[in-house]
Amino acid sequence: MTKAHTHRLRRYATYASVSVSMTLIATKLVAYLTTDSVSILSSLIDSSTDLMASVVTLLGVRTALRPPDEDHRFGHGKAEALAALAQAAFISGSAVFLTIEAVRRLLRPEAVGEGLVGIAVMVLSILLTAGLIAFQRHVIRATGSVAIGADRLHYSGDLLMNSAVIVAILLTQWTGISAFDPLFGLGIAAFLIYGARGVGLEALNVLMDRELPEEERTRIVALVNKHPETMGLHDLRTRSTGVGAFIELHLELDPKLSLAEAHDITDRIEADLRGGFPNAEVIIHQEPAGLEDERLDRRIAESGAG
Repeated sequence: MTKAHTHRLRRYATYASVSVSMTLIATKLVAYLTTDSVSILSSLIDSSTDLMASVVTLLGVRTALRPPDEDHRFGHGKAEALAALAQAAFISGSAVFLTIEAVRRLLRPEAVGEGLVGIAVMVLSILLTAGLIAFQRHVIRATGSVAIGADRLHYSGDLLMNSAVIVAILLTQWTGISAFDPLFGLGIAAFLIYGARGVGLEALNVLMDRELPEEERTRIVALVNKHPETMGLHDLRTRSTGVGAFIELHLELDPKLSLAEAHDITDRIEADLRGGFPNAEVIIHQEPAGLEDERLDRRIAESGAG
């Protein structure tokens, strides 16, 4: 898959997210005005938050896809992480507002009307959201986008939320107990806070240049070591950029190899790494096997001291 194609997928995912959010806001607003349900209000608030978050994601992805320039030699990929961090803030704010409204309804119960209208809107929401999540999952597999990943996590929570709203409306209609509606609203608020925490931590990991997960680092080592010319590697350093990854390592080769031979071996290893990690920037420093490396010695010493 070419870089141009992955960039198009990122853009299409943001357009789809904004379009779905606008559609859901319109339908849920009608449903809330008809039913006066706090559960539907919670879903309406969440969809409004989704729209703001999706617009931020769209702008973040658009910025992240800009090529490196003179002032940003490593590109603009972290704009995606900033967009994801903004999403976490939006989600947290909506959860606080929803908690306040749910508590007010518990203290002053109000009847929920026209339950069938609310259920119909929630079913429509589930269908649209499920379709969007399926497309976002495809885009994430192809691109590894952290911002779209955060968006998908948010919309995955919406599936649970919309299902919970249907249950709340049915319980309220069947039992006549109005407390079910705000209680489900409080549960949804708690779920939103939990989701915001996950989104925020993932974004901070990118912004703080956290190493790639251990399983991915293990896969990098395996890709390098599968080449018979490899005599070892050390000082592996990785980080996510939001739109890709940086992989840097020291490659140990036979000191008797010519410069051209070492270059050809390194090119093959870099090609394998880029095949396993699309959109990754790979930097390999060749060293004669057995050569003392100050950085390696220092890390070994620090590890022993710890």
